[in-house]
Parts: sequence; structure tokens; C-alpha cells
Amino acid sequence: MLSQQQAIFAKNVAQLILFIEASGMHCTFGEVYRTPEQAALYAKQGKGIKKSLHCSRLAVDLNLFDSTFTYRTDVAFYKPVADYWKTLHVQNRAGIDFPKVDSNHFEMRLS
Repeated sequence: MLSQQQAIFAKNVAQLILFIEASGMHCTFGEVYRTPEQAALYAKQGKGIKKSLHCSRLAVDLNLFDSTFTYRTDVAFYKPVADYWKTLHVQNRAGIDFPKVDSNHFEMRLS
């Protein structure tokens, strides 16, 4: 059931945020929910895919900051966070592993 999976995803995101803070980093939310219309527009613009898991509330974009609150975009900075994310559930995937890297993206594949 989708709502059960969304609840697991939300719990995983909470754990991820606690991990980020415990590691001396900070984060803010980027995009969480995306309407199907927005997903279609992003796909047309080459900035996303039409069947985005954001539309199912199973994806989140987190903006990471170092200990001085400097915004970071480099893949190496996101790697330990992505590695931890993937340990939280077998269906979790991180955008650093995508062919078109999306460092701040964290998702849970549909069951």
C-alpha cells in the first residue's frame, strides 16, 4: 500500500536528517512533492522525468551545507550521506548513482 511505503520513506528521511546533523553538516529541503504537471514540464525541459517519485511522495531533494553553513554541491560531499541513505531500506536510491548525477536527490522505489 502506497501510504505505508510513504510512511517508511518519511521515517527514513527523518533518520537521514539526524545523520546529516550528527555528521556536522546541515540541510534544508529542496523539492519534496511535485505535481504530475510539474514533472511533465521538467521532463520537457530536460530537468527531470515524467514519472518522478516526487509525484508519489517518495523522493526528496536535500540541500547540504558544511559546518560553516556553506552550500555544497560536490558529489564527494554527498557520498557519505547517500551511502547511509541506502542502508536504511533496500529500495532506497540516491541521485549520485544516477547516469545523470543528481547529488541532492534521495528516493525510495515503488514496491
